[in-house]
Amino acid sequence: MDDAAGAGSGAPESAEGGGASVTPAKGRPTPKRSEAERRRRQPYSAPANRKAAASQSRGRDRTERARRYEAMKRGEEWALPAKDKGPVRALTRDYVDSRRRISEYYMYILVLLFVLLLFKNPGVQAIVYPLVLVLVVIMVVEGYLTSRAVKKLVAGRYPGESTRGLTRYAIMRGLQIRRLRMPAPRVGPGSKA
Repeated sequence: MDDAAGAGSGAPESAEGGGASVTPAKGRPTPKRSEAERRRRQPYSAPANRKAAASQSRGRDRTERARRYEAMKRGEEWALPAKDKGPVRALTRDYVDSRRRISEYYMYILVLLFVLLLFKNPGVQAIVYPLVLVLVVIMVVEGYLTSRAVKKLVAGRYPGESTRGLTRYAIMRGLQIRRLRMPAPRVGPGSKA
């Protein structure tokens, strides 16, 4: 019993004896609770009514969305949606943007064909239907060639990276009108990707 008491009393003595466990004084008095709370409080400048608060919140959100949209147009990584992020997707975009294809005029051609279909003239109709089939064949062939080229380029520059979803990504990018592509093209036609 004396052994246990002796072992227990030895520990506090070493702490009081000036060992490494002594905390030095902080050099200033402890502040009162009211002073500490006053320093912690931030000035709160909320609008007086709900309508003004909602308006202020909408304004903040609008400026944040505009900032994010401009950054996304420039191609900044932090602002891009998940489907556009990463070096593989950037390389795919650059490859698609560096070449002119029939597929980028696809929307214009479709509008023209739609207008031609409105005419009830059998001669015009006889020309439009084969043109639609030719356009579809061209899109399929172009999509296949683009897919092969993108996968080969990615395998050469980023070996081991996943190419999952790149075919659809490249084809959809190629079908968009160049001025409306998001993020905006970084390279022009004829450039090297």
